[in-house]
Amino acid sequence: MSSRYTLIKRVGKARRGSFRARSGEFQTPTFMPVGTKASVKGVDVERLAECGASVMLVNTYHLWLRPGADRISRLGGIHAFTGWKGPILSDSGGFQVFSLKGMRALSEQGVEFRSHLDGSKQFLSPEVSIGVQQTLGVDIAMVLDECPASDISRDEFERSLDLTFRWAKRSLDARTDPEMCMFGITQGGCHRELRTRAAQQISSLPFDGFAIGGLSVGEPKASMYEVLSYHVDQLPADHIHYLMGVGTPEDIIEAVSQGVDIFDCVMPTRSGRFGRVFIDSDPPFINIKNARFAEDTRPLDAGCACVACRRYTRAYVHHLFKVGEMLGPQLASIHNLAHYLSLMGRIRASIEDESFPALYASLKARWASLDLHELA
Repeated sequence: MSSRYTLIKRVGKARRGSFRARSGEFQTPTFMPVGTKASVKGVDVERLAECGASVMLVNTYHLWLRPGADRISRLGGIHAFTGWKGPILSDSGGFQVFSLKGMRALSEQGVEFRSHLDGSKQFLSPEVSIGVQQTLGVDIAMVLDECPASDISRDEFERSLDLTFRWAKRSLDARTDPEMCMFGITQGGCHRELRTRAAQQISSLPFDGFAIGGLSVGEPKASMYEVLSYHVDQLPADHIHYLMGVGTPEDIIEAVSQGVDIFDCVMPTRSGRFGRVFIDSDPPFINIKNARFAEDTRPLDAGCACVACRRYTRAYVHHLFKVGEMLGPQLASIHNLAHYLSLMGRIRASIEDESFPALYASLKARWASLDLHELA
């Protein structure tokens, strides 16, 4: 099983590497901005590139339903459609479908559900999901997996895990474009035996990368960290490791310390839209809507080089939020993405010069005493 991943350096379990996709090579560890409907909310592709993004994530479910994969294909494919020239990873659509409680029916063949747009009946199977992702023209496709809730029984987790593995094999069989990478996904909740089985099963298949699913879905943070402490090691070391849907800067550096290479999360842009701004100091975030920033002439973060910090003050961004101007959430979102991507650059550099343990300790200490409920 050949790999598109190249390991450059390792410090402990933390890995510095690169991944080769059809639309270009990207450096790891890295963070993918989430462009759910072929757009990272409030952030155009030029600003994405300026922030340091190298990979963008799009949502198969939403693009399949509207405007449709065939239409995007006729318009030149997902890269021409979005204007993003670098690698694009698409999820399978499974998470969104399985979130439609009461509107879906699961079978061995796939999932029948009603569209959230118009209530029409739709059917998603491994073959349909891979077909849609190929039609979109993405660089990296995710297999369709069942995304169980965190509070189901062990027996239900086991049944779900077995179904996910059968669907993974069908997903591979459905791929007809050899240049489109495909990542397998592990499930199993916080059950060590099931996670171990998932890693063994998925590693036996010729995927281009391996993703860890089913974490950061309501389980305690300590439980997620415990899974990462052993589960990443169970995945093939010569392939890229992707932790899906995570998370805070603290979560990211913890996962990097366990050997994870790639991340995605809506937190930077979602937080930005509500005025939460990540900064490189204590505390590590502020709410720019607070009255204390009304006459603050400092940039959002003095050490940041993004357009929001180069050109505007905290007082101005505060004003934009207070008067409901859309530029406020846009600037906060751009800054938060720049903050995340700058952190990833610092992580890569710290692995290269072997100072990662110091960066890890510093960031963990900064976040340790915080109540993160408001970031949920």
